Amino acid sequence: MDMAFLSKLGKYNNAALLIMRLGLGFMMILHGYPKLSGGAERWEKLGGAMSHIGIKFMPVVWGFMAAITETVGGLFFLLGLFFRPTSFLLFFTMLVAAAMHLGSGDTLMDASHAVELCIVFLAMIIIGPGKYAVDKG
Repeated sequence: MDMAFLSKLGKYNNAALLIMRLGLGFMMILHGYPKLSGGAERWEKLGGAMSHIGIKFMPVVWGFMAAITETVGGLFFLLGLFFRPTSFLLFFTMLVAAAMHLGSGDTLMDASHAVELCIVFLAMIIIGPGKYAVDKG
């Protein structure tokens, strides 16, 4: 492979951030919308995951917050709107999901999707949305 070609790819970092935001944001919306539309019974079950980090009150509220974070947060992430706060909320949601998997006796491989997204969203807090975003930060 031509190393000169590879060295020129760096000038497309903002395009790469856009591709990542569009892909991950869209997938978060798809992942979150069924939870959001599931209603209070689904939110209570989802919010029960907070018990794995020691929070055992108001599971319906926590479940709704997770569902709205995945759905609306996915849209905001896609657009690059309120990017760092949104990335933090998505990071925290995936952290709780990973804790739920691991605290329920699942293997690290069972929790890997949530763990991987934790890493990505944490990195995105630092990197920012790139120049092709509403926030342009």
